[in-house]
Amino acid sequence: MARARLELGWSVKVSSRRPRLLRSFGFSGTSACAVALSRSRTPTPRQSSRGASAMACATNGTPGLVPAVAAASALAKHGISIAPIEPLGARVTGLDLRTTPPEEVLNILEQEMANRGFLVFGDQGVLSGDEQVHASKLWGAREMHSTHGVHPKAPNRHIFRLSNDPSVGITGVGPQWHNDGSFEVAVFSHVGYHIIRVPEHGGDTQFVHQGAAFDSLPKEKQEYWSRLVSVNATSGVLHPMVHDHPISGRRSVYLHLGMTGGILEKSGEGFRLLEEQELLDVFRSYNALLNAGSEKGYGISYPYHEGDCIFIDNLAIAHRAAPEAHLDQRKQGLRILHRTTVKSPREFLPPFGLPAVATQQLLEKADRGQGVFVAGGLGFRWDPDIHMQN
Repeated sequence: MARARLELGWSVKVSSRRPRLLRSFGFSGTSACAVALSRSRTPTPRQSSRGASAMACATNGTPGLVPAVAAASALAKHGISIAPIEPLGARVTGLDLRTTPPEEVLNILEQEMANRGFLVFGDQGVLSGDEQVHASKLWGAREMHSTHGVHPKAPNRHIFRLSNDPSVGITGVGPQWHNDGSFEVAVFSHVGYHIIRVPEHGGDTQFVHQGAAFDSLPKEKQEYWSRLVSVNATSGVLHPMVHDHPISGRRSVYLHLGMTGGILEKSGEGFRLLEEQELLDVFRSYNALLNAGSEKGYGISYPYHEGDCIFIDNLAIAHRAAPEAHLDQRKQGLRILHRTTVKSPREFLPPFGLPAVATQQLLEKADRGQGVFVAGGLGFRWDPDIHMQN
């Protein structure tokens, strides 16, 4: 998959394990995935009212279906039912994604996605590529934002066709916790997953609620992580490690474990690049936090059923493919999943007055002598023994 890349033009100190100290870099590349600052957008009335309503009902603890009674009652008028999946997510029935629901319905469902992380639209049968694109355009900015590779068997360029058989789809994608589109200034607002073929022996997607994950952190770590800003390894885009969700208003964590080159910390009047051990501590702590979700009630491994089409709020939950999703189809059964990505109506900007994209001057100034930034590809390898693939 082509992406904007970093070309290292000057010396990098190297340890026996990985590049340690970036001295200089430059961005190049103008592919479809190259980062460009998008124009500022004025929220539509739909987006403004949705955000204000959700802000008023944001909660702490395990995410609840908020407001459960009001949402269910309003949807029932349109013949639609919604039921929570514990501990997060909800299942929607009575809605055909090939249609265009009324605005009231879309507002409620998008708010519930922000609150509970994802919605499963059941009994959809097998959507065509064009039908899945139509369903994807119901959310966010109502436009596609497609940056992926296209498999020869994908029905159109917006479908990222994933499989455990390379002759059928792209294999090995997303084994570690991440949010899609982290190389963009405007990270995808929503992502769709439509199961085309359910494998006989399991092929889940795992989800963790990033607001509930933040709540589970000790106060000292909440404060520390709130000072951190990740630097994308392939584009230099900056994103906050802690942010307030744009719809629910809920304070949430955010970090891509397979495409982050370094992390800046707000320090006094300036910034500093974290050193190697500090990076290891942050990455491993974040991974442990999300891994603990299933045990602590803010994570789930979702088993697909025929006809499922899932849409997630891409800033409310992190996700990864379950290990069995990548096992050989001769052992596991054939798995085919169609993913779509939706354009965001807003940029996901860093705090502290930082630019949307890191500059050479910024990283040079932030280097206090042992700062680490690993450019390109998978970025900083916080665990060289695990498989990573974007």
